Amino acid sequence: MNLRLANLNDLSKLKVMYKEIIDNMNKNNIEIWDDIYPCEFFIDDIEKNHLYLLVEDNEVIVGAFTLCESNSGENYVKWDNKDEKALYIERFGINIDYLRKGIGSLLIKYAIERTKEKGCNYLRLFVVDINKPAINLYLKNGFNKVNGIYEERFDDFELIQYGFEIKVWS
Repeated sequence: MNLRLANLNDLSKLKVMYKEIIDNMNKNNIEIWDDIYPCEFFIDDIEKNHLYLLVEDNEVIVGAFTLCESNSGENYVKWDNKDEKALYIERFGINIDYLRKGIGSLLIKYAIERTKEKGCNYLRLFVVDINKPAINLYLKNGFNKVNGIYEERFDDFELIQYGFEIKVWS
C-alpha cells in the first residue's frame, strides 16, 4: 500500500467509497455524515494538497484523511499547548471492505509522519460524541482527550464533538 496526495481523477472513486462509509455508519446509528459532508469538501482539499489517500497497487482506495492547518472548533477546547503548531485530521475514512484490518492505525501513523514533516508539534482532531469506534481508535493510538466540547448546530440537529490530540515530537 502507498500513501499519496489525492488528485481530481480520484474524486469519483473517493465519493463512492465515502457513500459506502456513510451507509455503514448510518446502519450502526452513527448518523453524522450526509450527502454534503464530507464529499462536497474534497475538491477544495485536493486543490490545497490536504487530502491523502492510502491506495493498493491497483489504485483501490483503502482509506483517506485530510490534514488542515486550522479547525472551526479549535478555540472551544483546552489543548495542551494551544499556541504550538498543529495540524488537524478531518474527513478520516476507511473503505468498508478494509475495516478491522489495522488500516485506521496505519492511517494515523502516516498522518503523524506528515505532521512531523510539516514541522508541527501536535496532531489534533474532533470526534462526534456518538462515534465510539473512532474515539476508541484514537485512544488506542495514543491520542489524549482534552477538556471542553465543540457544539456545532445545524438546522435540524446538533453535533457534540470532543477534541483529541497527540504530541508528535517528544
